[in-house]
Amino acid sequence: MSTDETTTSAPHSGPDMDPEEFRRYGHQVVDWIAEFIAHPERHRVLPDVRPGDTSARLPASPPEHGEGMDAILRDFGDVIVPGLTQWNHPGFLAYFANTASGPAILGEMLTAALNNNAMLWRTGPSATELEERALDWLRQMMGLPAGFHGTIQDTASISTLVAVCAARERVGLDIRDQGMSGRDLPRLRLYCSREAHSSVERAGIVAGIGRAGTRTVETDAEFRMDPAALERAIVEDLAAGVKPFCVVATVGTTSTTSIDPVPAIADVCERHGLWLHVDAAYGGAAAVVPEMRWVMEGCERADSLVVNPHKWLFVPMDLSALYARDPQAIRRAFALLPAYLVTSEGAGVTNLMDFGPALGKRFRALKLWMTLRYFGAQGFAERIREHLRLARDFAAWIDADPAWERMAPAPFSLVLYRHRPSGMADDALDAHNERLMDAVNATGEIFVSHTRVHGRFALRLAIGNLRTDARTIARAWRILRDAAASVG
Repeated sequence: MSTDETTTSAPHSGPDMDPEEFRRYGHQVVDWIAEFIAHPERHRVLPDVRPGDTSARLPASPPEHGEGMDAILRDFGDVIVPGLTQWNHPGFLAYFANTASGPAILGEMLTAALNNNAMLWRTGPSATELEERALDWLRQMMGLPAGFHGTIQDTASISTLVAVCAARERVGLDIRDQGMSGRDLPRLRLYCSREAHSSVERAGIVAGIGRAGTRTVETDAEFRMDPAALERAIVEDLAAGVKPFCVVATVGTTSTTSIDPVPAIADVCERHGLWLHVDAAYGGAAAVVPEMRWVMEGCERADSLVVNPHKWLFVPMDLSALYARDPQAIRRAFALLPAYLVTSEGAGVTNLMDFGPALGKRFRALKLWMTLRYFGAQGFAERIREHLRLARDFAAWIDADPAWERMAPAPFSLVLYRHRPSGMADDALDAHNERLMDAVNATGEIFVSHTRVHGRFALRLAIGNLRTDARTIARAWRILRDAAASVG
């Protein structure tokens, strides 16, 4: 960040930054943010740095005396920013692209200023009630029925962990109070598809189920969980004395964005009395588009569901929305009330600390509420609809070119593909496409990532940034073809 070289701020001497100094540098920071948002393409989307480059430019020891903001902001611009991967860049097409939108950035600034910890209703009355209301608005936008209660977690990994812990408590083994070690308990079983996110397995690890307690279920030709295979796995486990307790279905898997057949999976869960958690962290956002509402079919029967506004609803990291049909099941898994947190409101209010492992609750709802109001349901639908159209266009270009191959269906805004030049042996394709990806990313104009589909190396192009437009995707296609020609 550039600063006025003619003036430098002296180290502060008061208990905090002087209000006038804050105002002066606050304007400077906002100006920098505005310019950054207006012209993200001025930065490389993937920085040209090596491990250790940034730390080598930072002092090994903390400053003995306070430093002025001019120097701090100058180092921010000269040292920190050049070493950052630019997730706000329109050419960020890796992983699941996202955006920090203008209204959400302003919300983050206000959240930091307010510094509200809404662990109890009393410690954040407006923060608590705004969280409930904003999440109910989002529920309505996605078409979930009334009765689903939402709470904000930081990421889908924590949302899924919370759901798995609630499911574990519903089994009735008193694990919350008695634990699992030193007791004669049956092995608990958690199910997900082979395409499920690794957060499911992580949740099993943290919840005491262990990696051995998570069973992956076979998928069909479109990478969706096979309900018949799920049924067989449950029956086999019951016969072996294993206790099934939870199934995680996915609406928009990470590798392929496949959509599990939630209605059929819900049938299996109901027959066996299992908790159904739906990971719609990515795909759930598409349901705000009326003609895409079908992706949530069957989700109304889930016990819990997660969607991440920080993925495709233009809210910056981090904000994950966890919905539960029976929020008291989550409270039973987590609620504790030490004497120093007892308040006169009692059970008549929501205390957000009761709905997950964290005691402190950051005021994340503010940036979500401001973003929902700024864009509105129609504005979100228009932008996501355009992302879906751009993905269809790119998929069509892949399908029309015999030198390229699509690797999976593209129901959302992610396209899986690879370069398959004529005459190249199958066993050489993985290394060829990896070299192609490295060449593309070295341009600094776009950033693509990869996965494996049936063991084969596949490139991913994910569209989800507010500022990614038709020109961006056309340019990406040109860069990909140029790189394909250059790597041979």
